[in-house]
Amino acid sequence: FEAPKTMLNVPIGGARRCAAQSWSLSRIMAVKKAAGVTVNDVVLAMCGGALRSYLLELNALPDRPLIAMVPVSLREDDSISGNQVGALLGNLATDTADPARRLQAVSESMRGNKDVFMALPQLQRLALSAFNVSPLLLSALSPALGTAAPPPFNLVISNVPGAREPLYWNGARLDGNYPLSIALEGQALNITVSTRAGYMDFGLVGCRRSVPSLQRLLGHLEDSLAGLERATGSPARKAAARRPRRRSDPH
Repeated sequence: FEAPKTMLNVPIGGARRCAAQSWSLSRIMAVKKAAGVTVNDVVLAMCGGALRSYLLELNALPDRPLIAMVPVSLREDDSISGNQVGALLGNLATDTADPARRLQAVSESMRGNKDVFMALPQLQRLALSAFNVSPLLLSALSPALGTAAPPPFNLVISNVPGAREPLYWNGARLDGNYPLSIALEGQALNITVSTRAGYMDFGLVGCRRSVPSLQRLLGHLEDSLAGLERATGSPARKAAARRPRRRSDPH
């Protein structure tokens, strides 16, 4: 992959903005089943559509598709203990306006890259993963070098499994679990998703200076999912996405 240089791949300041929202897992599962793809494919296509709309609003959409670095499980046998996580690069297909074509491109990209990983010996998988994440380490060690060269990927999108059953504390039900990761030099936006008892909780973190009006991405995520529902013929849910209070770092 060769990722385009975007407004997300610039030096960052010290202030952050955060935004969070939940979506019903049943809506995402309906698209998954209708299209014959994975939940992760739907999440990535949802993010790709939202990023396309956001960048179009700012007149900053590149001609080439954005590339995401996606941590994925490479475990073949559930009986094996320990983590086996690889860092794959995936095409977000932000260069196409068609939701169905975007979902197909995302799915083909992720499936092909994971097949390559799984065909390698374990040591080579680790080496390739380390190579894919090396720009993050370079940015941490030398911010100037991290933003000078073209980025191998434009942002990190993580999907973290959470509790399948509702969680309670002193009788109070957990009503949201929004993961907030970090922005780095040359990576001004991070999207992390966590599953929770029938919901998917999205947590967005961006550099306040480099990613203006971050909260707009929440509306674009909903529009992107609705577009995928229409494109795949999956039943759209009447209930609107749950909108928790949006929070911003005041510093």
